[in-house]
Parts: sequence; C-alpha cells; structure tokens
Amino acid sequence: MTHMKENDHAAPTPPRHPAARAAGLALGVVAGLALFARFAANSVERRVPADGAFIDIDGRRMHYLERGTGPAIVMIHGLGGQMRNFGYALLDRLSADHRVILIDRPGSGYSAPIAQANIRAQAAHVAAFITAMGLDRPLVVGHSLGGSIALALALDHPRQVGGLALIAPLTQPLATVPQIVATRAIATRAMRSALAWTVATPAALFARPSGARMVFAPDPVPDDFATRGGGALIGRPSAFAGAAADLAAANADLPAMVDRYPSLSVPTAILFGRDDAVLDPLAHGQGLANACPAAALTLVAGGHMIPVTRPDDVVAWLSTLRKPGAPV
Repeated sequence: MTHMKENDHAAPTPPRHPAARAAGLALGVVAGLALFARFAANSVERRVPADGAFIDIDGRRMHYLERGTGPAIVMIHGLGGQMRNFGYALLDRLSADHRVILIDRPGSGYSAPIAQANIRAQAAHVAAFITAMGLDRPLVVGHSLGGSIALALALDHPRQVGGLALIAPLTQPLATVPQIVATRAIATRAMRSALAWTVATPAALFARPSGARMVFAPDPVPDDFATRGGGALIGRPSAFAGAAADLAAANADLPAMVDRYPSLSVPTAILFGRDDAVLDPLAHGQGLANACPAAALTLVAGGHMIPVTRPDDVVAWLSTLRKPGAPV
C-alpha cells in the first residue's frame, strides 16, 4: 500500500503578484538606504565631533565655540557649512587679540533646526544668542549665506551689532540656483526629509570631492578640509535637509532686504575673491556697496572659500576694521 503524506495534495502557494514583489523590493531598498544613511552619519560624527559647547536658545540647542579675550567677533558660516569653515584657518589667528565666537547656524553642524529656515528667522535666533551670551554689539562676520543672515541681523536688530564684515556674501535674490547647490533646491519639507534619509547621503558622499572643487575654485581644496574644515559633515542626512531648507527659503526675505539696504546704519565692509565661482562679486559685492552708503567693497585674489584658502588676506582685512577711521 502506498502511503500519502498529509501535504501531498495541499494547494500550491499562489505566486506573489508582481506589484507586491516590486513594493517589497522598494521597501527593502529604502530601508537599506536609511540604514546606510545612519551608518554614514555615525561614521562622520566620529571623525568630526562637536568640539564646542551648547546653549539653549528659545528651546533649541545651539552649538558654538568660544576662544580668546578682547573685542567680540561672532562668525556665521554659509550654506551647507558649519563653524569649522572658520575654525580651519581663522580662529587661532583672530583669537590672539579677540573674543571669537563661532556658531553652527540653526539646522547646520550640531545646532538644532528652528521652525522657519528663512534668513530673518535665523537672524532673530542669532540676535537671541548674542543676548544670551551677554555680548555688547560684537563685530559680526558672515560668509556666503551667513552674510545674508548678518545683514538681516543688522537691519532688524541694529542694537545687537557693532559692525558687519561680510565675506563673499549673498546679498541679492537668486534668479537661478548656483550649479553647486542645485541638487538641494527642493521646495517641500517632506521631500527634503525623504531624500535626506535615502538617496541624498550616498549621492553626497560620491559627489563631495567634485562639489568641493567647484566651491573652492579656482583655489585647491585642502587635503584635510573634510575633517579640520568640517567638510565631511555635509554627508549627514541632517546636513542635506538643513541646506535644502536654507536654499528653499533664501529668496523669501532678500527682495525686501534689498529695498532696505540704503537705510543700513551699521558700518559694513565687504570682501570678495575676484574669481568667486559661486556668487558674482559685482552683483553681490558691488551691488550692496552701491546701495548702502555705510558699505565698502574690497577684492582679493581667490574664490568663494577665502576664509579657508586666503586667511592672511582675511585677517589683514579684518584688522583694519577697528582702526580709527575704518568702516567698522
């Protein structure tokens, strides 16, 4: 007699529908990318840890680094950057005779984001930081987008600012997004977050060398900029989301700010590299100088990242700003 196993006549398992297989595969890819993003972020943070202190500003954690004694200087970095952009070459030089305070802007570096990423909101946050730190009208140095925020700070909170030193500042609305940051031109918060935790991190890691060359051009990128200058932090999901939010909000306040430039009462100095490949020195430097009687433009050799590549020129320029008869 032949014995049949109990499951010999069981109905065969129906094949999975192609749509279900595709959905499962997609979910697996997304989960894998998110895990990679977390792994990459942890790796970067071990290489480039928070090296300053933290202060609570309006319920949000803000990262800053303070060194030296003397007249206070507050330094605000640009889009996709963080405080080490200034720490790379300027901090030791300036802190010899100044109280230098580097900050991570909201949503950048190790500072928490705030509800709105627009220029004036970030300026208000910096104004609250200046008050919390007990600073008496410091010289505010702003680079690139940090220059826009420094301008908004002086326009909206003039009693908080002793003078402005703007390095390659964004001062005019952007008709087109610069090529180097075009991949971050994402309008909605949901899409920025989704991309940050999936494709943006591997893409940023792959494109970082070429992207750095574009930002620094025509100057070379220092070999140790990824760590000493903090460049590696751009590979974190939070850095992509923060930079994309900054970029999406950049033009929201600039048109109205441009109209107010003639009323700017704070002494203002502007420094640009002649060969800046990111922002046009004529439009953003001379344009502000023409509109603002308190502003003066200086041009030096170099590109957009002169705080890193031309520190001696930057320090020499800054050193004139507090001399009798100088703009600041």
